[in-house]
Amino acid sequence: MLAKLFGFNPKETTVKTEIMAGITTFLTMAYILAVNPNILSDAGMDKGALFTTTVVISGLATIMMGLIAKLPFALAPGMGLNAFFAYTVCSILGYSWQFALTAVFIEGIIFFILSVTNLREMIVNVLPDSVKNAISVGIGLYIAFIGLQSCGVIVNNEATLVSLGDLTKGSALLGMIGLAITSVLLVKNVKGGLLIGILATAIIGIPMGVTQFGGVFSTPPSIEPIFMKFEWSQIFTKDMVIIVFTFLFVDLFDTIGTIIGVTHKAGMVKNGKIPRLKQAFVVDSIATSAGAVMGTSTVTTFVESAAGVNEGGRSGLTAFVTGICFLLAMFFAPLFLAIPSAATAPVLVLVGLMMMSSVVKVDFNDYSE
Repeated sequence: MLAKLFGFNPKETTVKTEIMAGITTFLTMAYILAVNPNILSDAGMDKGALFTTTVVISGLATIMMGLIAKLPFALAPGMGLNAFFAYTVCSILGYSWQFALTAVFIEGIIFFILSVTNLREMIVNVLPDSVKNAISVGIGLYIAFIGLQSCGVIVNNEATLVSLGDLTKGSALLGMIGLAITSVLLVKNVKGGLLIGILATAIIGIPMGVTQFGGVFSTPPSIEPIFMKFEWSQIFTKDMVIIVFTFLFVDLFDTIGTIIGVTHKAGMVKNGKIPRLKQAFVVDSIATSAGAVMGTSTVTTFVESAAGVNEGGRSGLTAFVTGICFLLAMFFAPLFLAIPSAATAPVLVLVGLMMMSSVVKVDFNDYSE
């Protein structure tokens, strides 16, 4: 039954290993449950509804990946894409979050069409490697900058555009404390280091007056304020085309890079081919459009899936366990919603730093590149 449902192979792994791998993947990416509502609420969306949507779409999309693609990958609203949604489309360009959700929905449909045809391979092959490698670097710099900005480590300056904030008190001080704690946890390879760092920082923020704690358990907030809130009046504008293309471009290469990197790490590539790659892309695209319906930014495959693969996860059972963990987290809404942006900012900085790593693959000696 496990072989049929999840592609489980007892010669490669055990049920216990798959369960532990699934829990490990959840711990390494559960930070998204605090970060995503914090970022998207800056666009004017309901924070409680965002938490529930993030939990539900992450859980269901990850379970779908386990059952359909039978791969040990987890999905959730993507870092960088949520920042582009909130701070570029809504804040800088001035569009409503309903407009941005419409763009995400359309992007998911186009991604689906690309996934079931050969157009995806054509797009991947035609772009130079330097562009592919530079995408994640740019996103990494962007979200690290937003992390430093959201906790007040950097502030606006009329003369230089950016200057250092007051690090001796409030959010900026808490952000720096959190950055130190979380960095040490990463260096020590502590499982769930990002999540532990967020929780520890939030607790330290209570006596500092930054964290307002309101309990641990509750009924999940309703997603009604953000469910099916599309804006179709401007879908044929130039800006809509540009925004849809940007979402699609980043989602496409983020997913490709993650899947290729993780499968290579797991030794799952056979004769140069990744098993069930097409199904993985189909799941990713369906999750993106479904996420937009439920009210969140682009859902994508997370590179943190590598943590579960390192623990021995090799089949869809790993993804199934991760998805169940997400759904169980639904009842911890007060805990995650009490976490201030100063506690999630260090994770933005560190995840941004991780995403910058491919900068070493860009050939800076070739000026044409």
